[in-house]
Amino acid sequence: MSTATSAGISPRLTVEEVWRTLDKHSFAVMSHVTASGEPRSSGVVYGTNGRRLLVVVAASSWKARTIAEGQLVALTVPVRRGGLLSLLFPIPPAAISFGARAHVGEPCPLDRDSLPPRFARLLPPTHDLSCVIELTPQGHFLTYGIGVSMMAMRDPEVALARVPVA
Repeated sequence: MSTATSAGISPRLTVEEVWRTLDKHSFAVMSHVTASGEPRSSGVVYGTNGRRLLVVVAASSWKARTIAEGQLVALTVPVRRGGLLSLLFPIPPAAISFGARAHVGEPCPLDRDSLPPRFARLLPPTHDLSCVIELTPQGHFLTYGIGVSMMAMRDPEVALARVPVA
């Protein structure tokens, strides 16, 4: 039996639970389309700041050069589960996927003191110009395996959830 409502929104998972999970992790795959229509994706390290995610990229990187102000990007955050059991059996990670509107900051020297401390600790030391990309989630979080047991992850109707961002 499905836990989803007729609108496809899960009553069992709250937006606060999704944000708590995002707060505990720091790696995502970010995807976008370039101005010439080419798809791109890459791993990024992120930190949360309120209800936004921050990503720092080198000012010379293709992400800084091709993600336009206000562009919609897609993020998928893999959530590793299973502990030691995952070393013995192929247990796929749970995941949170969502679209986000990008606000691309101007290239500048990275001022770690202006970033949230938890996020600043994740960044490698750099002396180059950087851009902070602030990502504001839009629409819904689509989750798989968040807030359910590993056994329940075998049933897509139970493991899937759609949670409004706001």
